[in-house]
Amino acid sequence: MRSQGANIGGALSPLGDPPLFVGFLRGVDFFWTTRHLWFETALVAVIVLAVFVALDVLHYRKDRLIATVGEGKRPMNIGVSGSINLLLIAGIITAILAAAAWKPATSVDAYGTRLELQNVARDAALVLIAILSLVLTPNEHREANDFSWEPIAEVAILFAGIFICIIPVLAMLDAGAEGAFAWLLAALTGPDGTPREIAYFWLTGVLSAFLDNAPTYLVFFELAGGDARELMGPLAPTLAAISMGAVYMGAMTYIGNAPNFMIYTIAVERGIKMPSFFGYMLWSAVVLLPVFILLTFVLLARAA
Repeated sequence: MRSQGANIGGALSPLGDPPLFVGFLRGVDFFWTTRHLWFETALVAVIVLAVFVALDVLHYRKDRLIATVGEGKRPMNIGVSGSINLLLIAGIITAILAAAAWKPATSVDAYGTRLELQNVARDAALVLIAILSLVLTPNEHREANDFSWEPIAEVAILFAGIFICIIPVLAMLDAGAEGAFAWLLAALTGPDGTPREIAYFWLTGVLSAFLDNAPTYLVFFELAGGDARELMGPLAPTLAAISMGAVYMGAMTYIGNAPNFMIYTIAVERGIKMPSFFGYMLWSAVVLLPVFILLTFVLLARAA
């Protein structure tokens, strides 16, 4: 439930979810999703949070029935440690926004990949900020949180494998009408050539749940024309559908978004029993699919 809420809440800015950051790098305005998705995000988030609260209350009442023997209440001291990281987070936001505003028109070619100067500077700043966080945060804070590198390494290995394996799938999607997924492009476009927003929402979402949502967002962004100005203007409903599908349905599986699997690995490392891959997917489907069906009717009402 926490993974689902985190994914859905990330729909309000490019800093909240990787696919929206991809769109931001392609020219989508930083606050475009905030202005266009606030209602849908609020609707979905309220329903999911209500389910979360209901389950939390249910489990809390069950826990109260279990009497503890010889165990007193632990003192609760609430505070904030490592506040230097708040400044570093501000530095991350500044680096990202500066890279979007600064366009020096300078780039280098690295083995066929064009690297723009502003993006290289941004990534270097992010690496520097990560190093500063490691140096400036006292080790006892990490020890108190039982921090280890194992979950990060496990997620990195898994998603490296996913990114390698989905290259041919993305290439077939990128081939459009000439590729193996020509039927998919036909499903996305009406007889008169206009995009079908509902199809974009569901197809982007379903593929995001199993192929990782950031590259999937990019493919459908390109299938919709790839022009950020056009997509923020006349095709705004299409961009909204792609954004919602990629962000909301990234919560459907552990591999739909990297933080989902990160939460899983951290919990397992600390001895907390977690659902299997298909068990988690079943929980997500029970909670989220009815919400997405409701959202489909909202999108249809808006298009009418």
